[in-house]
Amino acid sequence: MKILIAGKNGQVGSCLVDQLSTMSDVTLLALDRDQLDITDATQVNKVVAEFNPNIIINAAAYTAVDKAEQESELAYGINRDGPHNLAVAANVINAAIIHISTDYVFAGDSLDSYVESDVTAPQGEYGRSKLAGEHAVEQACSRHIILRTAWVFGEHGNNFVKTMLRLAKTRDTLGVVADQFGGPTYAGDIAKAIVAISKQINDGNQAYGIYHYSGFPHVNWHTFAEKIFDIALEQGVLKQSIQVNPIMTQDYPTPAKRPTNSRLNCHKIDSAFDIEQSDWQAALTRIKEYS
Repeated sequence: MKILIAGKNGQVGSCLVDQLSTMSDVTLLALDRDQLDITDATQVNKVVAEFNPNIIINAAAYTAVDKAEQESELAYGINRDGPHNLAVAANVINAAIIHISTDYVFAGDSLDSYVESDVTAPQGEYGRSKLAGEHAVEQACSRHIILRTAWVFGEHGNNFVKTMLRLAKTRDTLGVVADQFGGPTYAGDIAKAIVAISKQINDGNQAYGIYHYSGFPHVNWHTFAEKIFDIALEQGVLKQSIQVNPIMTQDYPTPAKRPTNSRLNCHKIDSAFDIEQSDWQAALTRIKEYS
């Protein structure tokens, strides 16, 4: 396989590089924003044509949910125009593209976990820009995998686990939202899923389309935080326990509205690619690597 990764320094991109760089049957070109500006169509076309990959993985994204309310042009440039450029370039050389998307494409008010065919209704500029990116990829390249995920954490980049561990070092009490539900997802497991999909595509699996991949069991942020602190205390990352008080979304107002329900149904990806959901509790046992 010849694989091109855009966004190599992000949470998932870093894990993809870690995993793919050790595989003898993979020729890898992993680029960061300085090496490949995905919003520059000319640059994208040049890089893709020269490397000629059979799979392009887009791990680049604008993910500042609140800032996107004021920086919508920047968000759309990275989350819509960038994926479009990569998908167009992929289509020219008959490559497949794997694009990472988000639970924020949904309204977040469903009582059930979301399936891939549910109606999308993003509530903020970040979600709208990501949905626009999905549509751009779908229209530009028929050989596409769009992978929606949620609540991503890991060793690299900024995420909820790192924030909780940082705050716990200077506070003995924290208020954490308890009325938003989802599946925490380990970035390394997302990368593992993408690698598995890449292998199957390379071997002839033509199950292109939109898929959900996130962690299980589903919890709220408060419960997730409590689990983080329990494990951190057990493993000596924290020296003393911290009190975690449940609060409501209205008690912690943010510029962008968060989905109340980020639970993603992942049966489709299991059926098509034999990929099980991320076990976020197992991933947290490596919590020393996140601190």
